[in-house]
Amino acid sequence: MRVRPFLIASVVVPLAACAAPSTTPEEASFGPSPTLPAPTTSLMPTVHVAPVETRAAGTHPTAPPGFAVTPFATNLQHPRWLYTLPNGDVLVAETNTPQPHDEGGGVVGWITKQFQKRAGAGVPSPDRIVLLRDADGDGSAETQSVFIDKLHSPFGMALIGNQLYIADTDALLRFDYVTGETKIASQGVKVADLPAGPINHHWTKNILASRDGKRLYITVGSNSNAAENGVEAEADRARIVELDIASGTMRPYATGLRNPNGMAWQPQTGVLWTTVNERDELGNNLVPDYMTSVKDGAFYGFPFSYYGQHVDSRVKPQNPDMVARAIAPDYALGNHTASLGLAFYDGKLFPDRYRGGAFIGQHGSWNRKPFAGYKVIFVPFENGKPSGGPEDFLTGFLTPDGHAVGRPVGVTLDARGALLVADDVGNAVWRIAPATGTAGTK
Repeated sequence: MRVRPFLIASVVVPLAACAAPSTTPEEASFGPSPTLPAPTTSLMPTVHVAPVETRAAGTHPTAPPGFAVTPFATNLQHPRWLYTLPNGDVLVAETNTPQPHDEGGGVVGWITKQFQKRAGAGVPSPDRIVLLRDADGDGSAETQSVFIDKLHSPFGMALIGNQLYIADTDALLRFDYVTGETKIASQGVKVADLPAGPINHHWTKNILASRDGKRLYITVGSNSNAAENGVEAEADRARIVELDIASGTMRPYATGLRNPNGMAWQPQTGVLWTTVNERDELGNNLVPDYMTSVKDGAFYGFPFSYYGQHVDSRVKPQNPDMVARAIAPDYALGNHTASLGLAFYDGKLFPDRYRGGAFIGQHGSWNRKPFAGYKVIFVPFENGKPSGGPEDFLTGFLTPDGHAVGRPVGVTLDARGALLVADDVGNAVWRIAPATGTAGTK
């Protein structure tokens, strides 16, 4: 979310302000054919922030019957992304918006920071990777150690052989990795520069290794909400790029993806999927965030159009030729849900119906009434494609009066097949596993 200059006039009104609530059913914005009403704009777009509140001691998020939720790690510092190493250690990126940043200065920057603080996002970036180790296998990490520090808003992580790749906001780094070590003291080697700069509107860079370990896929978000900084500011942004590790060459793999975050290989088909955050300020009911299979060479519309060939008239100049190329994504994930994390279930611990399906971490809206997201959902798959509606899997991040006691971000599986969820407001990683006697049932 971003705060436009005209919001300066709203300093004197409550921060959780503006606009009428949506009356459209939430389920209309999910699935392969979401409802896309006419866009609506106003002088004051919806700003609806869930203020942060400390979770009551001894409480935890809620999973479906048959599952148990336990803290895998607590007392972390803004944990956003997760990666499980082959030996079972779990890496956590403790990270946040880099400085300097396009929304960091002046009156507008001050207002933005007030929204961020209210939503739990206004903390300095810890700029480090933390290693969590559950040595006794009880589902709780006994040790936390700073694995790599002095990074620059790190996010994605990927191990290929004995080389650990970390995506800072402005560079891809490589570190030598030794199984079992609890700290990497050496400085990383820069493999490639990544688009950043003084604007760097969407700063997170995720990475995913190909199955054969020869390539890395890197997400690069847009430099704006909808090209308000100029189309030229979107050069090399809003895309997934492919890096050939041997040669060091990079090429665009798919473009027009406003803010791709999660990436994962669908287990049955081996196809790359991603979650994407779409644009704001077109109303409560536009535009749905989505997940999609990623087609090599495809263009997904940003900034000229959304959800295929729906033209965004705010973008100047228009480009009908690019709109004609735009393809629609596979599955909508709700309006303004901030769908970030993505993990396909390929373990054996959960009941059979979960295998091959997708878990999505929805960080939650700042600009929709009523709130959307603030949960982890599950989308079943069959034959490599979504086969049903979304199911709430982990809830309990919002209080009945609309306060946030947590915000889920990254999701991954641990070595035993349990689901891990990074909660950057609760400063915890939650572990969800079948309760005793339920694993493997249909």
